[in-house]
Parts: sequence; C-alpha cells; structure tokens
Amino acid sequence: MAIHYNGLRIEVEESVYEPAEDTFLLAEALLEEVREDDIVLDVGTGSGILALLAAKKAKFVVGLDINEKAIDLAWRNAQLNGIKNVVFVVSDLFRNLRGKFTLILFNPPYLPGDDVKDEIDLALIGGKTGSEVILKFLSDVEDYLLPGGRILIVYSSLTGLNVREAFEEKGFSTRIVKKERFFFEELYVMRAELSSR
Repeated sequence: MAIHYNGLRIEVEESVYEPAEDTFLLAEALLEEVREDDIVLDVGTGSGILALLAAKKAKFVVGLDINEKAIDLAWRNAQLNGIKNVVFVVSDLFRNLRGKFTLILFNPPYLPGDDVKDEIDLALIGGKTGSEVILKFLSDVEDYLLPGGRILIVYSSLTGLNVREAFEEKGFSTRIVKKERFFFEELYVMRAELSSR
C-alpha cells in the first residue's frame, strides 16, 4: 500500500507508523521552515516521509528510528522517489548519531501509557505520562544543534507535559507554528530555537 503526498509516493506497512494527522501537520510546518542550506535530522523517521520531504529542498538529511523495519522502509521509499541526499540510521534517539544539524524534526511518541508490546506502540506511547521520550530528547538535543539551529516538534494536548515550558526552561525560545483540533485532542507543532546563541 502507498500514499501520495506533495509529489512523493510513500509505501507503508503494518509494523511501521503510518503517516497520520500529526505527520501531515509537521509536514506543513516543515515545508514553510526548510531552507536550501539546511542539514536536517528527522528523529523517529518512520516511513521516511518527513526526511524525504526535507531532502527535496535541503542540502542533506539524516533519518533516525529505533525500529529497524522503519529504517528498511525509509530506504526503500528514498529509492522509490529517487532521492539520494538522505541516509537512514537505526538509533534510539541520538544514541548512534554523530554530527550537528541546522534543523531537527521530531514526531515523538507522545501518548501516555506504559504497555509497549510492539514497534507501533514504540511510535505512539511516550511513557507513563506521554512525556518521557520528549524529555529524553530535550536533555540531549542541544549537543546536535548548530548555532542558530531550529527544532520542529509535534505533540498533543494529551501529552502530560507543558512542552513549551520545558523547552523554555532549557533556554529555547518557542512558538506554536501550527495547531489543529480533533474530536479528542489538539495537536501542536512547536518551533524552538536556542535564544542564548
């Protein structure tokens, strides 16, 4: 099965998070944010859709995912779309990563829960409050940002954390660049930049 978005053909499969409302909201923000000289990191790349979208304009893109099947699928989608300025790496957040980036994208698991059974749960459940993975990302992300680098992150009103406040406490200036209401939650895309640099 495949989906079509902004000139890309993206194959999807059961064991990999399928692009959904949060993906497309982040994609809209990405299309407005990405620049030709950007070196982009896509954390939790899934099918690779955001990485490939970024690679159509940016200089170079790295996609990370903890799910090996996601990385295989993302490579296939890159080939399918003839996109070469991208690499995909199996990594739990930044664990297997070197280098610094001008733009970091993150569609984290942000729903509360503690019963992770399979790869799809890893893409959805962000810990007991829904915020544990975001906080882990926040504790290390500064080490991977170039001066003037930006972050785009999507999260939900169901996430048990004031995400803006958490980033601002770490010295980031933030603003909500996209939001959309669904019947049981509101999704936000936040842009964050280190204000001290």
